[in-house]
Amino acid sequence: MNPLLASSPHVITVGAGLLDEALRAQAVPTTPVAWRPPLPGTAAALAAVLADPRRHEANALAVGRLTAARPHLVGVRRASELLEAGTFLHAGPPITWERASGPMRGALIGAMLLEGGAADEHEAADRLAAGAVTLRPCHEHGAVGPMAGVVSPSMWLFEVRDDEHGGTAYCSLNEGLGKVLRYGAYGPEVLQRLRWMDRVLGPALAATLERTGPIDLRSLIAQALQMGDELHNRNRAATSLLLRELAAAVVEAAPGAAAEVLRFINGNDHFFLNVGMAAAKAATDAARDVPGSSLVVAMARNGTDFGVQVSGLGGRWFTGPAGVPDGLYLGSYGPEDANPDIGDSTITETSGLGGFAMAASPAIVRFVGGEVADAVRATRSMYEITLAEHPVYQIPGLGFRGTPVGIDVTLVARTGLLPVVNTGIAGRVAGTGQVGAGLVEPPAQAFTRALLALADANK
Repeated sequence: MNPLLASSPHVITVGAGLLDEALRAQAVPTTPVAWRPPLPGTAAALAAVLADPRRHEANALAVGRLTAARPHLVGVRRASELLEAGTFLHAGPPITWERASGPMRGALIGAMLLEGGAADEHEAADRLAAGAVTLRPCHEHGAVGPMAGVVSPSMWLFEVRDDEHGGTAYCSLNEGLGKVLRYGAYGPEVLQRLRWMDRVLGPALAATLERTGPIDLRSLIAQALQMGDELHNRNRAATSLLLRELAAAVVEAAPGAAAEVLRFINGNDHFFLNVGMAAAKAATDAARDVPGSSLVVAMARNGTDFGVQVSGLGGRWFTGPAGVPDGLYLGSYGPEDANPDIGDSTITETSGLGGFAMAASPAIVRFVGGEVADAVRATRSMYEITLAEHPVYQIPGLGFRGTPVGIDVTLVARTGLLPVVNTGIAGRVAGTGQVGAGLVEPPAQAFTRALLALADANK
């Protein structure tokens, strides 16, 4: 007798759950298989890229460089040392004033006022519209910036060096939460805080790091993950660990300002975010420019566009429209007040942290919405679109499994899964500031366009 007829069937169901539900209702054992078709319009390009004989070794080399990076905080420098005259940096892919969102415009106006380039917000807007300054992406200057990410000459930058590969990355100092420049606010309290950071905080930190010497950020991030941070929207442990490294040297290097400097850092749980972003930038930059590699080395948003860069395609940007985050709102704010996604802080996800490490941070769900199980599912799903598990960044709740790292555009296209991103939410009207925090889905078009470009490069 045919074995299939001699025993009860066990059915494997693929795709839509309707068949599985119907069989289970009839007491038929099933094994559901989660399957998704490739992203629309990618089949031919996917076949071409997967057939590239360089791809496997190129990706192994690129992700190996990323995970081997050893970022160290080595100093704090004025942006004027790095910027060309008349240049402001901003987050995300290239953007013009005409296409800039409300929070991007607000941050640029604030920077103009900070630098004395205008007497009031109206003159600042007029001068920016007339091209008084050149706008350039942070990523194209070895830097990253949270939210609007605007960097002007009088600001101070964290300097992070990769001791393994020799690269250097920069990020501005964190202002705190609420009405801050990076969320597009530019009122008197915002400018007053930035001037204090210019006059007191920056010089104090620069003198402090001359005393401490380089601080091992790879080790610090690994510890923070095991203390409940995911290093994008929760940085409480990392900030505390960094404060321990700095405190004594702050007192020695800047005794007259030590109390206010330490009080500012201690009162700002996101202080480490900018340091961690520069560390992530240094690590992902090490994976750049590997011919044939489909590894994503940058994801960034300017409040209008979401863009990605791929190791094997140089500095080209592939973009799609930035989505509006879904999350929790502050006070009376709601979704109608939210600007589309903005900021370079997705460099954390690109390096295996942030949304990719949410399983390490049960407390984060209280900030971005959802349940603990959602955070675990989010991290587990990201193993399906990444090339490796980080050898140092580990998640206790997953048996110390390494975080998923190394987003591969071919895996994104094959599975239809998009990177998980948790983020702050900026008000869409210039000057508003932060209105909430939540999760956002990147546009599939950015990854599809990168895949098509990889296929064209193989012709």
